[in-house]
Formats: sequence, C-alpha cells, structure tokens
Amino acid sequence: MDGGALTGAAIEARGLHKRFQATLALDDVSFSVGPGEVHALIGENGAGKSTLIKILGGVHRPDRGTVEVDGRTRRFSGPRDALASGIVVIPQEMRVVPALSVAENVLIQAVPTRRFLGLAIVDRTAMARNAAALLGRLGIDIDPRARVDRLGYAERQLVMIARALSREARAVILDEPTAALEAREVERLFAAIDALKKDGVAIVYVSHRLDEVDALADTCTILRDGRAVERYERGERGRDEVIRLMTGRDIGTAPASADAGSARTLLRGPLAEEPEVAVDEGRVLGLAGLLGSGTTELLHRLFGTGRPAARIEKTGAPVGLGSPADAIRAGLGLVPGERALGLVMGLTVRENIVLPNLPLLARGLRLRKEAIDRLVESLIESVDIRPPDPDRTVRQLSGGNQQKVIFARWLAGHADVLLLDEPTHGIDIGAKAQIHRLMRRFVEDGGGIALASSEMAELLAVSDSVLAMRRGAVVGRFSREGEYTESALRSALGG
Repeated sequence: MDGGALTGAAIEARGLHKRFQATLALDDVSFSVGPGEVHALIGENGAGKSTLIKILGGVHRPDRGTVEVDGRTRRFSGPRDALASGIVVIPQEMRVVPALSVAENVLIQAVPTRRFLGLAIVDRTAMARNAAALLGRLGIDIDPRARVDRLGYAERQLVMIARALSREARAVILDEPTAALEAREVERLFAAIDALKKDGVAIVYVSHRLDEVDALADTCTILRDGRAVERYERGERGRDEVIRLMTGRDIGTAPASADAGSARTLLRGPLAEEPEVAVDEGRVLGLAGLLGSGTTELLHRLFGTGRPAARIEKTGAPVGLGSPADAIRAGLGLVPGERALGLVMGLTVRENIVLPNLPLLARGLRLRKEAIDRLVESLIESVDIRPPDPDRTVRQLSGGNQQKVIFARWLAGHADVLLLDEPTHGIDIGAKAQIHRLMRRFVEDGGGIALASSEMAELLAVSDSVLAMRRGAVVGRFSREGEYTESALRSALGG
C-alpha cells in the first residue's frame, strides 16, 4: 500500500494545554500527522516534546484541547486506550521482556493458540511464523526464536517496531530512537521506518539530531517553551534558522584551544599499557570509536572503576587507582555516559554537588552549611543550571541540566582533569552548546579533558587532538597540525 496516496490526518491534536503545578508544559499546541508521513518533533529539553507525546500515548490527559485519531475525538484514560486506538509509543527506555524470545515479544498481546485435549495452548510454530512475517515486512533478519536479552540495543528497537506492526498501528511515535545507535544501526532503523511509511503508518519522530531530521522527516514542528513556534516542510528552513527557532538565539561553536606549546602533562596512563593516553593542561583529547571500541572502558579505568586497577602519572607523580576515591583525591572527575551512574536521582541538586566533596566542606565532623550554600549557589549560576533551585531533586531536571550538575560537582572538588564519556548524549543542541562552553572554560582555566564521543563532527570541533580506538587498541592519532578530517578519522575506525 502506498502511504502517500492516503489523505486526512491519522492523528490530530488541537489546542492542547497542560500545566504541572507552576509549570506550563504545553500552551495551545496543535499538531497533526498523516498516514505514511514522517513528522519530526524538535526542540530543546523542556520545550514540551515529552509532554505532547505522553498525551498522544495516553500517559497524561490534557487540561484543555482534543486529540483525534482518524477523525474521531478520543479521550484516553491511559496508555491502553491509546494503544487500542492504534497509537504505539516506542520510548527510549524500551519495554521488552528480556527472558522471552523475539517472537514472544513481537506478539506479546496477540499470542496464537491451538486446542490440545480441549485446552488452549500457545502455538509456537504459528508464533514463530507470524513474527518472521512481521520482521520480514520491515526487512529485518532476526531469528524469531532468539532470546531478546541476547540482542543488541538496535535489534531490540526493531523488535519493538515489529510489535507495533502486529498491533496494526495507525501511528508509531519514536522517542530519540537513534540516541544509542551507531551509523550502520541507524541505517537499519531508517529502512524499517521507510517500510512502515510504505504501509501507510504515520510516524512521529522525536530527535535532537538535526541531520537525521533533515534526511528523514517530511514535515517538522518546532516546540519552544511549550508552544509550537513553527511547522515547515522538508527543505523549507536552513539549519541556522531552525536552531534560532528552537532556542530563540544564535548558537555558536566553541572554539578549539590555542596552541598548547609546552603545556605540562596533567595525566598519563594507564602506564605501560595499550592504549596509553596523555591529557595536557589547557587541552581537550578526543577518544573516537564505535560501540565496543574500548573508549568507555578506558575512561572508567582512569577513574578507578575498572579492572585491573590502573597506574597513572598525575603531574609527573605515580598514582595507583584502585577505586574512585583514589581518582577523586588525585583531581580526576568522571562524567559517565549514563547519567544515572553519575547522579543520585532522588537527591537534590545541592546534595549531588557536595556528595563526593564532603571532606573539603566539613570542619571536623560537622558540615559547614553556610559555606556549602554559598558554593552551591555560585556553581548553579556559573554552569547555568535551570531552574536555579538547589533543593530540586535531580530527576526533575532535563538531561542537559543533569550533566551540568555533574560538572558542578567536579568544579566544587577542584578537579583538574575531567573524563567525559558521551557528555552530550541525548541532549538538545542548545544544551550541547552550553556543555561545550563549559568544557572550553575548564581548559582555559588550566584543566585538561579526555572526551569520548561517537559523534565524529563533535570530536573534531572541540578536541585539540584525537585518538581513534578499535577493540581496545589505538589505531590512529590525529592533531590539528596534520590531517584532521572526518573522512580520515572514519577510515582509521574502519568506515
């Protein structure tokens, strides 16, 4: 079926308002997506994207406004009602059942049965056949009998899309679907989306990655501060204009460091091992690699969380890193790729900032409360945590602001080397620019940074030199004085 031949909206939202206490999350937002159309939702963290898709998915009910599916007004009392009307939401935190097979996950609400001695039992042959047919429609070659916990993240995502097909979805909402994928996996996902589109399924695509939006979306709606500020068709808006509409301001790129000259080496290690890295004062060292390259493992060993324990030189003196406490005492700070590993989500901004720095903020056995309050207030202002409320729990903040809390933590502890693992993963372009400015300010003040990122353009833009890694080994070294291009970096990584 050619989705482009269908007319009318699959989903249409009109005049949606939603308030959470003092926060107006959506203010008179209207939105529609047609059969066989890919409609992107973009905007900064806190713009209202999550609230809108949760209303469409039945998680939240609007204070005012209506949602129509195929021209009929629907009032969802919960996600089950939205699902029954044909709206399938595939969130970032995918709801697969790891211990079940691919077929069981795909057909979890439509399990085929047969009669045996008068009893209804699961027809596993039919289940495997039906699941294989659904996967085949998406061009996916996955064994329907394989357990889901043995699949990679990208394959589990494709299983979720096949599940949407099994429910005869009218619309599929994909929330940041490529956040944890590398290039080859993104291509498979795009092929599956194209198959859905040809089947006449409406697709709502939520992403911070504007290059993906440009390549995939037929239509795009920009949200800012809870309002829909622009709707445009593919090719009607340039990148700079889109960024201005998203943020309300121009976003500059953080400049690279000046030539370091004879800058001293702050960190060298792990000693006598491959790979050995050197982080210099006033410089950003980039670590490039695809999934499984070893960049994350390297950073964790340098922070004392890997095994075997790493030995390093810190400003020329040998240090053993048997635990994170050793790394913190040596002036190292880690911003992990999974924010939940670096923060205690149930604690406040203040508590998260001071937690690893208690020895510095105590007088004897008593904490210096006034000094802590002054320090936290100055750091919130310095790194621009929003809202500037030290008593707000970290789980209430956007992803970009959670990252800023981790930065503030290490600034409070006077770290001079930051180990950053995908620090801009899953945050919007405005927050990303702010993180880059924080990095630049840190190295300008004499610190050094080791940055691991799967985004080649980001690495080349903010790093002074780059190590390319594959399977735990360094396969290329690049600096601004030599060939410093994305094609050279990709070639070293294997394409």
